[in-house]
Amino acid sequence: MCISTGEAAFSGTILYCGRHHHGERGLVHVLGYQNTAVNLADGPNAMLLHVPTRQLTPRHFLSAGRSGDVLRRMVSAVEDATAAADDIVWMGAEPQAAVQVFDHDVYTVLLADDPTAIPAALWRVPPHRRPALDPELLRFYAEHFPDHTIVVCCFDNAEARQAKPLLLWYQPLDPDRLTVPALDSHTGKAPDLDAAVPVDHWVLFSTDEAAADWGAPVAYSGGMRHSLREFLPAAVIGRHYGDGQTLPNGDFTISHGDLLGGDPDRIERLRPIRR
Repeated sequence: MCISTGEAAFSGTILYCGRHHHGERGLVHVLGYQNTAVNLADGPNAMLLHVPTRQLTPRHFLSAGRSGDVLRRMVSAVEDATAAADDIVWMGAEPQAAVQVFDHDVYTVLLADDPTAIPAALWRVPPHRRPALDPELLRFYAEHFPDHTIVVCCFDNAEARQAKPLLLWYQPLDPDRLTVPALDSHTGKAPDLDAAVPVDHWVLFSTDEAAADWGAPVAYSGGMRHSLREFLPAAVIGRHYGDGQTLPNGDFTISHGDLLGGDPDRIERLRPIRR
């Protein structure tokens, strides 16, 4: 369900990716990620996500504010639609440090184009959130995702249960391919790409180019901030993976063409390319 720097258990994961034309930022993808984490390590822990973009800064992260249920509302929309069916201008790159470190919600977040540079920046993470990082894991990301930005979300055991969804927008490497990170390894080691792993995910996608009757309409809370709402979809499609199911280790992906068709069965498992 994700990669962690120490032993952990994750459940109830919700993954979301939307293709969105923003009034100021142009064509972007929006990533949403939420789960329930239990830290089984002796000290602080962190989850790692690989995001298909070369440009990611703290300002790309969206605050959920009082709308911490935003991803669960998307899930509810798909569940309700399924039940009903059963009845019937980006402005250019910014200069940035090799590793950016900042606080977001209950996390201290590190962003790095080169994951092997992360250990040198760990001193900037508060001790109660500072995880131990296996160099093998960082080399794995450097070798398999050289064009991605690596996001390390550091947390302690008490805070993890209070985390709101992680939401961020970015300019994607491929605008017509929507992908959510779902590689699985909860031991602090690099993931086994030959393994079949248990899944407990809701996987959701959206586009603002679909027909008016496409997907399941999402009902958001009335008090949502405009700065968040302007990045969110009117409707989503998706499906649940779980109930004892196992899949080859990898991410979830769908082409924009298949997404416009509105069939969640077109969602595919994407395995990293061995380099």
